Amino acid sequence: MSASGVRARVRAEMTDEIKAVARRHLATDGANLSLRAVARDMGMASSAVYRYFASRDELLTAMIIDAYNSLGEAAEQAAQGAAGKATGKEAGKEAAEQNGKTELDRFLAATHAVREWALADPHQWALIYGSPVPGYQAPQDTIGPATRVILLIADIVKSAYDSGRIAERPPITGQFAEELRVVADNYAAGTPPRAVAAALSAFLHLSGAVSSELFGQLNKSVEEDRRGFFEFQMRGAAFLIGLTDNL
Repeated sequence: MSASGVRARVRAEMTDEIKAVARRHLATDGANLSLRAVARDMGMASSAVYRYFASRDELLTAMIIDAYNSLGEAAEQAAQGAAGKATGKEAGKEAAEQNGKTELDRFLAATHAVREWALADPHQWALIYGSPVPGYQAPQDTIGPATRVILLIADIVKSAYDSGRIAERPPITGQFAEELRVVADNYAAGTPPRAVAAALSAFLHLSGAVSSELFGQLNKSVEEDRRGFFEFQMRGAAFLIGLTDNL
């Protein structure tokens, strides 16, 4: 390996280590990150850390992008796995009927994967879906990673609509419908604003359901079978979209 390759590898390893230490700080300090504290935990001078991240906000951005990408990958892999199972059934009428469930299977698999990711690492969920970090403004770099889950849901909805598995419904009206028409034109061409509205609502159902569980809103209500309650909520979101005729 060339000298430049070695330097690049060392830099990447050090960058990953800094982010790992910073993630541990999330568990104790929330998003109140201090580069000096990270440097102290690593036994480094703070000036050395600044060679990798010029500011706290730059470190936060790197962590936020990592979290969104990790979450998006988990959801996408789960949806892909569900689609594979659905279409892998034997040919004939049974397979045709099963294909009609593909989008519902993908949606439920993806949403459960999001919940499981959040339960496994609640501090990272809080970083991206909790209270905004005072003084921090997310740069454009975060937009792509941040939209992976919502675009996955939009793709599921578009697939179901294009294949005729979502029945036509009365169009929505109002200013918000015009706004969603622009979204549809940019991300789901040919999909009516009502379907886009349903996809966005489903994403808000999802993020709200996960946050409610993580942040204590279910305490002393649903204690034993939160997964079952989550399934009920997601089937409700799927019903709103038109992916299923019943709850």
